[in-house]
Amino acid sequence: MNMTGIIIAIIIVGGVGLLIGLLLGFASLKLAVEVDEREQAVLEALPGNNCGGCGFPGCSGLAAAIAKGEAPVNGCPVGGEAVANIISGIMGVEATAGEKQVAYVMCSGTCDKTTVDYDYVGVKDCAMLGFVPNGGPKSCNHGCLGMGNCVKACPFDAIHIVDGIALVDKEKCKACGKCIVACPKGLIELVPYSQKHLVACHSPEKGPIVMKACKTGCIGCTLCAKNCPQEAITMNGALAHIDYEKCVDCGICAEKCPKKVILTNH
Repeated sequence: MNMTGIIIAIIIVGGVGLLIGLLLGFASLKLAVEVDEREQAVLEALPGNNCGGCGFPGCSGLAAAIAKGEAPVNGCPVGGEAVANIISGIMGVEATAGEKQVAYVMCSGTCDKTTVDYDYVGVKDCAMLGFVPNGGPKSCNHGCLGMGNCVKACPFDAIHIVDGIALVDKEKCKACGKCIVACPKGLIELVPYSQKHLVACHSPEKGPIVMKACKTGCIGCTLCAKNCPQEAITMNGALAHIDYEKCVDCGICAEKCPKKVILTNH
């Protein structure tokens, strides 16, 4: 091939490359997705745990929703008030104050208080116990299984198994909700951080059945509900339920409970 041919080939290849580059550049301008600068700023303000506790798929999902006005500026349970204040400044709105929430395990059936039907030797997994006799070795079918699925799910080391049941460290808990999803018994709920009195039982069974399975379960006697001056306690079947918005933490319910199943959450 002579020099002229080489030069022509170079010009053709270079021209094609230039044309492709121009076309790609034009396409990128035409097809570019406009990014809201506030969305990026909100994303940088979020803690980046991607826990899903806000109800969106990770921090990027929440940031996009906040930027569009589809989620509140205080939608991140992990960041709390500090992050909410930063995001409210970015969005130019006022952050509404909200009570900090923490996870709470509705069970007080420790090893010394529960009846055990048999010794279990197998996989340490709460969900797997649904396939063994009676749903696990404990007589109560509604209490904490103590295998630690919630512990494994918590990204903040806020839950530990103590004496056979899961306990939440309210100072470490970020209310992300992963433990709630992980518990196959539905024993965990979010409660106000400041709430002092909580029902430590989740069994809907009647008194005689509860007493055979656990020394400290709710027996549905209704004494707590009858003596509450704020009418903050109702009975969900045979199980006491506290309305945290009405409760003033007077402690009368805990005093009247014969099974001492209404505990103080320090």
